[in-house]
Amino acid sequence: MPSVSKGSIAIAAFSTVVEWYDFTLYLYFATTLSRVFFGSAETSLLATLGAFAMAYLMRPLGAIAFGRYGDRHGRRRMMLWSVGLMTAAMLATALLPTREDAAWSGAALIALRCAMGFAVGGEYTGVVAYLMEGAPADRRGLVTALAAAASEIGALLAVAAAALTVNLLPAPELDRWGWRLPFLLGAALAAVVWVLRSAMEESPEFLRQQRRHSVPSAPLSLVLKENFAGIARGFAISALGSVTYYVGIAYVPAFLVAVGASAEAAALNLAVWAALAVILVTPLAGAASDRYGRRRSLTALCLGSACLPMLMFGWMTGGSAAHAWIGAVALAGLAGGVSAVGAVTTAEQFAGEGRLSGLALGATTATAVFGGLAPVAAQYWVGASGWPQAPGLMISLVALAVLPVLLRLPETAPRVRARLDAQRPRDRSP
Repeated sequence: MPSVSKGSIAIAAFSTVVEWYDFTLYLYFATTLSRVFFGSAETSLLATLGAFAMAYLMRPLGAIAFGRYGDRHGRRRMMLWSVGLMTAAMLATALLPTREDAAWSGAALIALRCAMGFAVGGEYTGVVAYLMEGAPADRRGLVTALAAAASEIGALLAVAAAALTVNLLPAPELDRWGWRLPFLLGAALAAVVWVLRSAMEESPEFLRQQRRHSVPSAPLSLVLKENFAGIARGFAISALGSVTYYVGIAYVPAFLVAVGASAEAAALNLAVWAALAVILVTPLAGAASDRYGRRRSLTALCLGSACLPMLMFGWMTGGSAAHAWIGAVALAGLAGGVSAVGAVTTAEQFAGEGRLSGLALGATTATAVFGGLAPVAAQYWVGASGWPQAPGLMISLVALAVLPVLLRLPETAPRVRARLDAQRPRDRSP
């Protein structure tokens, strides 16, 4: 298969910057939004995180709807529709009245987060599939990892925007109007992505299907019938990636504030270092998976996810700024590696026909469960037990459950598969 131009690759990768800025900004503003939309009750933060979880529950629905459209009409057209919905949802959030102005504002915020989750479900499947299909075969891991790196740049921008806004504005001004500014920026960036995507090339894989008249009319039925095992493997890989990212990175600022280990501004500043760690790790992990294989790379990262998180969460609450920094950066590096290798591996579990629908049923469904619900579960568990290592135990348990799947994972890295195929005749010789 030919690869797409570097310009189209760059546009697709840049798209994830905006996608994750828009989606994760809400989480980094969770404590502020809880006051603005749900009041000062003790359950306000839990309600705000619950809205984030509800948005995640919409991701599989969005992935299925957009995935079916993309499998039938092309990756490029699908990504134009998904980013259009993101732009509208982000702009409406920025213009939303607060609890003081309208009693229904909290419900409206939840509805807009659900619309955002629906759009992001399509974004994930579209961008990952497009990058994997458009990359040179021996660089799929590296190129697809750019999506993970770029997404963390988006998260870094979200952290920076949140930290800058919180540090520069007094609390009354922040609650009255300051929180709107980063959301307005997100809407503008999403609109720019829509314009850029209109000039992208179509995926060579979809063009092949058009030439061969193999575009599926019922992609969901096709992938369920022919590759249920790929759906299950994608679910397991994405479960590990989601819990390491959303508990080990995105939840950490709220965790540090909730347990009294850090002030709000300091916790957001620490999240900047975590984002930088992910940006550095993801290309390296993707390139390593091209050279050493997806199975070996994911297995090593899974073992690290089983052993390290409890220790790191304990360190972050020990009162030392250095320990908090080490814990946050170590967890971020681990999560970044899993996300980088997991993205290309889940996409490689499916043939081009029905690939987006397969990702929707497997990877995106797992993200909804282990990404959206995990921060809420972690917050509840920490509050109920008073045990700060509880979030780390959550990660470790998921890693131990996923490990047997990874040990039996078929190798999909083209370079490693070619090497293994070349060795098989020699292995059978006397």
